[in-house]
Amino acid sequence: MKAIMVMFDSLNRHMLPPYGCDWLHAPNFERLARRTVTFDNSYAGSLPCMPARRDIHTGRYNFLHRSWGPMEPFDDSMPQILKKNGCYSHIASDHYHYWEDGGCTYHTRYNSWEISRGQEGDPWLADLTDNVTIPESRNSRNKGWDMHRQDWVNRFYMQEEAQMPQAKTFARGLEFIRTNHGADKWFLQIETFDPHEPYYVPQKYLDLYPHDYDGPHWDWPQYRRVTETPEDVQHMRCVNAALISMCDHYLGEVLDLMDELDLWRDTMLIVNTDHGFLLGEHDWWGKCRQPFYNEVAHTPLFIWDPRCGIMGEHRTSLVQTIDLAPTLLEYFGIDLTPDVAGHPLRDTIAKDTSVREAGLFGMHGAHVNVTDGRYVYMRGAARPDNSPLYNYTLMPTHMRRMFSVDELSDIQLAEPFSFTKGCRTMKIESRGGEAPQEFGTMLFDLENDPGQENPIDAPAAEERMIGHLVRLMKDSDAPEEQFDRLGLEA
Repeated sequence: MKAIMVMFDSLNRHMLPPYGCDWLHAPNFERLARRTVTFDNSYAGSLPCMPARRDIHTGRYNFLHRSWGPMEPFDDSMPQILKKNGCYSHIASDHYHYWEDGGCTYHTRYNSWEISRGQEGDPWLADLTDNVTIPESRNSRNKGWDMHRQDWVNRFYMQEEAQMPQAKTFARGLEFIRTNHGADKWFLQIETFDPHEPYYVPQKYLDLYPHDYDGPHWDWPQYRRVTETPEDVQHMRCVNAALISMCDHYLGEVLDLMDELDLWRDTMLIVNTDHGFLLGEHDWWGKCRQPFYNEVAHTPLFIWDPRCGIMGEHRTSLVQTIDLAPTLLEYFGIDLTPDVAGHPLRDTIAKDTSVREAGLFGMHGAHVNVTDGRYVYMRGAARPDNSPLYNYTLMPTHMRRMFSVDELSDIQLAEPFSFTKGCRTMKIESRGGEAPQEFGTMLFDLENDPGQENPIDAPAAEERMIGHLVRLMKDSDAPEEQFDRLGLEA
């Protein structure tokens, strides 16, 4: 038995043909849907990048207790559990956040790992000469100048497609498959940062989407409200689409190799993402600074399980990122640890068996959201200052830096949570939270308003969704002050 996970970052469900998009060129995603089960009701758990990956490793939500950060000493990591049980685990990735302070303990959970450098502002190569030409661009207003310049340094050294991180990552993943396809009991994770912004993509993919745009260079949207023209918005959607088409090409190489080596008979295939991205929908760019509308939280997911052989079918059951770890562990015949909150999807794949009534999703300090597939309830903070809010961690690290001495000056020790194996954690005040609170609490009826344009006032539905929210927070052993922050009774 073998398993391959092909993971993209910020891959929009609504941009893929299997989910109804009729203008984006992605024939291999269509081919994938014919060979797998397509999940119509898949949702993120913790957001954004590294919190989602902690969900994938541990099978439980990260965001109620902590923001962005490394794996914790008490975490049960799926690839590490595989390793301990004689199943080889390997990751090939260009997702550079793995190699920063805030993600530095994930890749070492695998038996082996490979990295391709150069995505976004990855501090990769140093060029202090005048070799790098930075064009007149909106990007310099979008990001810090150091990151913007580093991005252009990186681009200078990968002007051919074969030099680009995604191409290198898939080449390394395919090499692992070719080398080891005759062996048994391995898990391979091929993970690319694409189609995450910036949308640096070869011209041949851009040529698939001709459109009118005469502004300055622009392929890196800032996380803020849309102030651009409709033509500008269309331009950004087209360059995003071009990068998705590049992703489609390399997905096709994996499918080709599975065909060539007849891996479908004994190899699980999972194709997934961490979250989506707003490309002007709801008048917003990006993620994190606005509520997690379905464009961000409602994710694409495709799974082939050779044990049941179901292909070309859709599943409507509500599933989440936290279900991936238990699905892989069950597939390899390994018992789940007591801390896993997700569910193996074997029966859901085979016959659409439901595994949950409702699921949580969100980011530390922002809305706590819950969906039952029909409604999405976004519970906002009860106070303007978003208090009280704390990080519970033994690894006090932000995305690109450790917690400051000032942040650590008044740490407390918290009592153990149900999943910390008796360990007490640091309790560190989170100053201001991670997202603005001006949106307030909102309830959406997806059946009548799939675009989430009009929040509704429906007391009975809201009460039912609050019930799901409180129950799931209690099941996750959420800190007591999270209920207080949201104005809820624990």
